[in-house]
Amino acid sequence: MVENNEFEADILTLTDEDGVEKDFAVIGDLEIDGNNYLALVPNDEEGDEFVILKIAVDEDGNEMLVTIDDDDEFDKVADAFEDELMEEFDHDGCGCDCDHCEK
Repeated sequence: MVENNEFEADILTLTDEDGVEKDFAVIGDLEIDGNNYLALVPNDEEGDEFVILKIAVDEDGNEMLVTIDDDDEFDKVADAFEDELMEEFDHDGCGCDCDHCEK
């Protein structure tokens, strides 16, 4: 489980269960089936891999980020993020003659 108090920031500093802090850039957020999720990439690493965490509320009413333990839920959310992020990437001025690109 990872806790955080600033979901609106573009860069989040997350602390894992071992107390290790790491910065992540928020690359997307989605609401699926009444739950909210964030897609994050480590701020200090290159590559196309991203982390998906679910926004949950603890017993004190504080928001926190948690891993998704259910495989079906994770697959559904991962597919949705991949579709959204690839659409953004593919049609953000790709130079083709399609109607979707920003030129």
